[in-house]
Amino acid sequence: MRVFLIFLFSAVCSGVFAQSLIPEFWANELFRRNQLIGIDSLDYSFSLRSIETDYNDFGYNQKVLFDLGDQFRIHQSPVFINSKFLTKRPYGFGDGSLIPTPGLQISILSGINAKWRFIYLDIQPELFFSTNSQFAGYSSDFSNTVNRDKFYFWNNSDYPERFGNGVYSRLGWGQSSLTFRYGSFETGVSTKNLWWGPGQWNSLIFSTNAPGFPHLTFKTFKPAKTFLGFFEGEIIAGRLENSGFDAVQDEELNDLFFRPFTGDWRYLNGITLTYSPKWTKGLSFGFSRTFQVYSQQMGNTFSDYLPIFEAFQKESFFQDGNSVIFDGNGRDQQISIFAKVVIPKVKTDLYFEFGKRDHNFNWREFILNPEHARAFIFGFNQMLNYKYKDYQLQLRGEIVHQQESVNRIVRYGPKGGLAWHTHTRARGFSHLGQPLGVGLGIGSNSQTLEVAMVENLNKFGFLIERLENHQDFYYRAFGTDSERKPWIDLSLGFLYDKKFKNLLLSSKLQLIHARNYQWQLDPASSPDFPKGKNLTSVMGQVSAIYFWNKKKD
Repeated sequence: MRVFLIFLFSAVCSGVFAQSLIPEFWANELFRRNQLIGIDSLDYSFSLRSIETDYNDFGYNQKVLFDLGDQFRIHQSPVFINSKFLTKRPYGFGDGSLIPTPGLQISILSGINAKWRFIYLDIQPELFFSTNSQFAGYSSDFSNTVNRDKFYFWNNSDYPERFGNGVYSRLGWGQSSLTFRYGSFETGVSTKNLWWGPGQWNSLIFSTNAPGFPHLTFKTFKPAKTFLGFFEGEIIAGRLENSGFDAVQDEELNDLFFRPFTGDWRYLNGITLTYSPKWTKGLSFGFSRTFQVYSQQMGNTFSDYLPIFEAFQKESFFQDGNSVIFDGNGRDQQISIFAKVVIPKVKTDLYFEFGKRDHNFNWREFILNPEHARAFIFGFNQMLNYKYKDYQLQLRGEIVHQQESVNRIVRYGPKGGLAWHTHTRARGFSHLGQPLGVGLGIGSNSQTLEVAMVENLNKFGFLIERLENHQDFYYRAFGTDSERKPWIDLSLGFLYDKKFKNLLLSSKLQLIHARNYQWQLDPASSPDFPKGKNLTSVMGQVSAIYFWNKKKD
């Protein structure tokens, strides 16, 4: 079994993709909005982003390359382009294979898809290019104590400051898959991005923040109807790769403090399940769970390949009064629970996701100490009655909190412990150097509010965002420092999406003002009159989908 998995993952290794604005993404936002205004049914929970996208929903027909009737057809996929330009510093998340770096980036994705009876083939390779420009990052002026605190997180993760030197490019399988369908279920091999959870911009487990990775999948591609209601779910077994890059741009700091990667890959096993009861229309709830481990530390038993079915309580793994043997297996666990409620009468939906990255000792400890090793997301989507021509006002918001709670001091002492998406043995919950879930940064929090006028796929509006960078590191290194203040990003973005004949276009221009950037002090700062170093930058992003065929009449 293990040999088969290694062979299969090697054959489709390192799939990459920028999925931020492909038709499925637009479909999710559009269909989620339509739920609120009563156009669509409430069968979909949108906690598993695998919705079938019919090009008729966008006013197009697929271009047929080969046709033998309903039994076998080959279609040409649209061209997906995602580009971003940043000045001075990295910013942004949830944009697939695009990396956190200033300069110009572009990804191009296209291919073919075919169907024969119950067999579905989707081949969509992606070409990615980035100038990967140098920038003023983590300073070498801090003390060794502060440096150790910073590298404590870098050595337990894989989130490099810069992806090597010079131009960075990749050519991969992109959003490709070969699957077999029966009823509401689908199984096969895929390199497509995953999204688990009800979030709009972020997810605690899987989002579109990182490139897609090769995995085996068994899932529902549409809600499975039962006498109890609707179920959606997925089980995966995948292969994750490290970036192989050092933590910072300063080689001297890397030589002194960084723990290099071994070159080994990580085995990933995950499950998600969402239930929508038939008696409460609009309500859905569920859970997600993942395990990852380096292949060299992996065993060859059932529980090694499918640890997702193990007990949740750590006391189940104690031997001779301790968990030393269990901890030595190097597994990194994450689990989240989530819920969403849609209320069409007031045109709103509310959701949350609550996650933990460490086993609780038992259920009693979980109840008494839910704050340990947790992260959470809250959000909403509201359609208002105000209209302008054919446009309607939409209000969306989301809060993401990864920073560890205050009980870290009681549990670990003044320095605290690890953060979300980090682990001492398995390093970060990442692929090719980017977080698979929340892409804000280690221990970072955010608050996002979007106000827009929307009409079908067209949108114009603005977005306000506040990002608290690396809070766990800040309080570990500078918690008692009255002069250095937290690094906070305040940003304002302008949004414009438009459908032009065969072209779907989405754009964003965002102004980012960083206060106390990289925790640096202004030359005029003093303990009595502290003043941080500020930095203002600009981000422009344009994404487009071009359909080869003509627009339907």
